[in-house]
Amino acid sequence: MAKKNCLLIICLAVAFLLSACGALQSALTPTLTPTSAPIPTHTQILVAAAAPVAAISPQNADQVIQLGRLGKGMVGELAYSADGQLFAVASSAGICLYDAQTLAEVRFIESDASVSSMAVTPDGAILGSGSWDGTVRLWRVADGTLLRTLEGHAANVLTLAFSPDGQSLASGSLDEAVRLWRTTDGTLLHTLEEHTEGVTSVAFSPDGATLASGSWDNTVRLWQITDGTVLGTLEGHTDYVASVVFSPDGQTLASGSDDNTIRLWRVADGSLLHTLDGHRDSVWTLAFSPEGATLASGSHDNTVRLWDVADGRLLHTLEGHTEGVTSVAFSPDGQTLASASWDNTVRLWRVADATLLGTLNGHTGQMRSVAFSPDGQMLASGSYDPRVQLWRVSDGTLVSALEGHTGNVWSVAFSPDGQTLASGSNDRTVRLWRVAGGTLLRTLEGHTDSVRSVAFSPDGAIVASGSLDEKVRLWRVADGTLLHILEGRMTDDVLSVAFSPDGQALAAAKEFGTVQLWQVSDGSALYALEGHTGAVESVALSPNGAVLASGSSDCTVRLWLWRVAEGGLLHILEGHTEPVSGLAFSPDGQILASASYDNTVRLWRVPDGTPLHTLEGHTGSVHAVAFSPDGALLASASSDGTVRLWGIPSE
Repeated sequence: MAKKNCLLIICLAVAFLLSACGALQSALTPTLTPTSAPIPTHTQILVAAAAPVAAISPQNADQVIQLGRLGKGMVGELAYSADGQLFAVASSAGICLYDAQTLAEVRFIESDASVSSMAVTPDGAILGSGSWDGTVRLWRVADGTLLRTLEGHAANVLTLAFSPDGQSLASGSLDEAVRLWRTTDGTLLHTLEEHTEGVTSVAFSPDGATLASGSWDNTVRLWQITDGTVLGTLEGHTDYVASVVFSPDGQTLASGSDDNTIRLWRVADGSLLHTLDGHRDSVWTLAFSPEGATLASGSHDNTVRLWDVADGRLLHTLEGHTEGVTSVAFSPDGQTLASASWDNTVRLWRVADATLLGTLNGHTGQMRSVAFSPDGQMLASGSYDPRVQLWRVSDGTLVSALEGHTGNVWSVAFSPDGQTLASGSNDRTVRLWRVAGGTLLRTLEGHTDSVRSVAFSPDGAIVASGSLDEKVRLWRVADGTLLHILEGRMTDDVLSVAFSPDGQALAAAKEFGTVQLWQVSDGSALYALEGHTGAVESVALSPNGAVLASGSSDCTVRLWLWRVAEGGLLHILEGHTEPVSGLAFSPDGQILASASYDNTVRLWRVPDGTPLHTLEGHTGSVHAVAFSPDGALLASASSDGTVRLWGIPSE
């Protein structure tokens, strides 16, 4: 079940996106040939569309819109167009089309929902995307126009496949059903309901007469397209089937499973031909080469393997990805294999000798944290990559990626002078970086569990870190000396920390629903604020020190009078439908921004707690928010792999 949950986080692979394509004639350009230079590594982002014209205030909050986006989201699936000219990457933010010759970005298709599956018609004219919202969308590749939205699934659409003639589309979903649609007008042709758990993969036979589907019920089912009847059930896998694909001649079906094996079946009678062993973890994605002699498999063990179909022999193991491989696709000429991974890179390999040709970067893991530099010119983000990224706000350029953490980066914070950046990570460390050159200054060790939050004191002399080891540590920035270990009267995880504006006190959000306050000078406990009925995930203090805000898994935000131990509750802000994970006050203290797992950011007027505006656009949980120092921009970081910038646009 744990690995099934993993598949809910990533985009499951469509194992064979283009096996039935009739036009397999076009080869990739010389940039991928043995005699050419390697492909350059690309880091591309979408930048702000308009500069903000005013500080965000209660009077104009309803005018705040998304101005730009940093990052393209988390990598899901891959597909080549039938002529080999375009290369598509589906992500949690949309679909990015690249020129297959140069890897230059051609177009980004904003899907308005996290893309969990993708397929291209054999003629390359239409792209289908399946989303977490249960819909299937059809797009015109030439200009990215949305042609139609197909509704009917009751849960995430995990897999898509077009028929060889492009006239039909099959979609498989967590709702345990396979649906067949007519591509031209979106008419629902059949609903296939024999699986007893979610459908993870679908594939058409080359003649278009049969559909194969793999499921969490550990089976592969074969369906007759004309009337939707079950032709047979292939059993033998001992765990869920993550991927199915037909060979180009239609005589063999391959299935990859969470039992770490690949099975090759004779389609005619359902007999087992070979069991391919070698992967050390789940096999998530499969693809036959265009001539059918080679099978590629991608696995949770971080590798891609190439197999001889005739005898099941392992030909090559392709290593280099640092996380599970979620999708593989052959180029139409069969010379190149593309692989996508949880490490948010796409790697291109020469099939003949398993040589790595190049890596396509620019996609990012879940964004967990975001912070503006004191001058407002830089934005730092921490993610599951695990990297810290520094962006130039004016044009969205990625200035540097700070590498060194070995676990998810949960929190980032700039020092008041903007020269130092602190980051906290799942690797149990706090790292201090010199912003100017991106060099590591020192690593602060001592926590025994994930560091969830970091914050600098107003004078920049102290950095505080809160951890799942139930402690807050105060460190001297100059030399990394541990000053105090802060423990509250209740021992529970620390999820967020914030200094008071005068630097004399520290507030910490705690898992069991309290906000604990300490005296910084000697580490003594002051008092605790109680009232939340769920974990407090975030705390923030207004710039004038008058108000403390706390956000909780009980879906509420509470505003408290600072330094009032009893009866200090001002307002309870209700409206979010999922836990509140991040908070930020505007520089003038008049607006509070709250981030939530409900994919939204909400703006509230602080004096009376009035809701002002709800910002929608993220396709995943929003984990952190930050105002720019002038109050004109609001940044939000999300599990969809993007940082989005919000403000008042120019006319």
